[in-house]
Amino acid sequence: MASTLNDLTGTTVANAAVVPAGTGGSINVYPAAATDVLIDIDGYFAAPGTNGLSLHALAPCRVLDTRVPAGSPPFSGKMDVNVATSGCLLPAISGAYVLNATVLPPQPMGYLTLWAQGQPRPTVSTLNALDGAVTSNMALAPTNNGSISAYAASPTQLILDTVGYFAP
Repeated sequence: MASTLNDLTGTTVANAAVVPAGTGGSINVYPAAATDVLIDIDGYFAAPGTNGLSLHALAPCRVLDTRVPAGSPPFSGKMDVNVATSGCLLPAISGAYVLNATVLPPQPMGYLTLWAQGQPRPTVSTLNALDGAVTSNMALAPTNNGSISAYAASPTQLILDTVGYFAP
């Protein structure tokens, strides 16, 4: 038996997961204790086809670290990140990035959301750090132009590392 999410502190937690769908596209959820569960679907994997995107894995590479240079203040609100020019050798034709997002909030933080730059901000979280702890989560962030947007509801430092991308 394997777990998809562990929340021993009882805080609100976001978690990315790639889950195979069963009959009719259904999935099963098994919480070990009483809880509220929200499931947001970001996309799906389809059979290879015309104009489809394939996953290209990379060695981990740092796209962004808002702590650099040393002494940089935390950010809050919206920030655009040009992933394609980060030095991680990601092609401009990428349709989405596979990222690990880490927040280092100086105090309790509501949430962080990542999405395609130039698009409306979604109403879902990529991660939550309500207890103010260093928190990370995997994210599949779409892009139309090599950039993504990040929104922090409260001040935080942000680290984004890529481990792959989706492209033709």
